[in-house]
Amino acid sequence: MTIPEQNSPPVLRVDLRAATPVYRQIVDGLRAMLVGGAFQPGDKLPTVRQMAVDLGVHHNTVAEAYRLLEEEGWLDLRRRHGATVILRPPQSASPRHQDDYTRALREATARALADGLDLELVAGILNQLAESIKQQKKGTCS
Repeated sequence: MTIPEQNSPPVLRVDLRAATPVYRQIVDGLRAMLVGGAFQPGDKLPTVRQMAVDLGVHHNTVAEAYRLLEEEGWLDLRRRHGATVILRPPQSASPRHQDDYTRALREATARALADGLDLELVAGILNQLAESIKQQKKGTCS
């Protein structure tokens, strides 16, 4: 899955062979794009059918991903109107959420190191992602 660079169209890719379910890959990828500012409130996402065709997956897979993003407060889903990005109020993380994210980052880092990536490279990637999100957020708040 890729996160779009600034000034490039959003791209979402899924790996049909990955252990992570495809609907979860879609949710995670779209959430990353939403947080990164690739979509603004009022933007329309592709229809469920169009996204399914583009990704080569069943439309129910995309529909489930859209439903989960609606539950998280990112989308407004209306029959015959599609999925519209909505303004999501800022969230405050609970200590449990912070622990969950810390564990997930540790696991991702351990997987990267086990796959042979250099620790300095992994740290650099994490810093680069954080800076990219900061810059994108500055651009959407200006």
